[in-house]
Amino acid sequence: MKAVILAGGLGTRISEESQWKPKPMIEIGGKPILWHIMKEYSHYGINEFVICAGYKQHVIKEWIANYFLYNSDVTFDFTNGANEMTVRRHYCEPWKVTVADTGLNTMTGGRIKRIQPYVENETFMMTYGDGVCDVDIKALLEFHQEHGKTATLTTVMLEQQKGVLDIEGDTVKSFREKNLSDGVPINAGYMVLNPEIFDYIEGDQTVFEKEPLERLAKNGELMSFQHRGFWQCMDNKREMEELEKLWVKGKAPWKKWDV
Repeated sequence: MKAVILAGGLGTRISEESQWKPKPMIEIGGKPILWHIMKEYSHYGINEFVICAGYKQHVIKEWIANYFLYNSDVTFDFTNGANEMTVRRHYCEPWKVTVADTGLNTMTGGRIKRIQPYVENETFMMTYGDGVCDVDIKALLEFHQEHGKTATLTTVMLEQQKGVLDIEGDTVKSFREKNLSDGVPINAGYMVLNPEIFDYIEGDQTVFEKEPLERLAKNGELMSFQHRGFWQCMDNKREMEELEKLWVKGKAPWKKWDV
């Protein structure tokens, strides 16, 4: 199974960092938040990724291309008039990563639509490249497989608002954009999507959180996996600093891996 990660937006609300790099490459504990998300999935045995890149995508591609080198001890020997490189100690992730150019101004639904050739007719995971969570991904997948609907999204209860959900039991009855007066479950990402999801997306200008999810909810094809644990997005510098503090203190709830 593949995990699709949306990593192409401009990150304007954290422009102090994103003017130099795409938001998923902003570091927590010296590693891009993208790395943290990939490690979460890898902990559950999901090691194939499709990254929907756009803004400053070269930064993501260069990081992936050089990942092995960055995580190795290397001796560079110029004494013989050549550049001889010997890898001394290394740690290699069991990852297969496709970084797809999904356009600079493409909306979230359009980015998902563009990577259809890479997931083909398989069920896949999908999340946003700017948030971490300690959700049980194995239980999430089992829940999705049991109910047989097109889409499952993870929901959390927070005062700050993202996409607002009206949930009856485990079924999402309606989906709408945030309203400041709301205090209800929100969309935390960490979705499981059947390939039929592509039929709900028209093209580059489709915002996934609007018409596709609204139609899924109306058709009874959108289910909620309710998560009562930790979730935090990184929309601004304050949230970045909060995640950094948790990591430095060794209290990052999303870190379930050993190395």
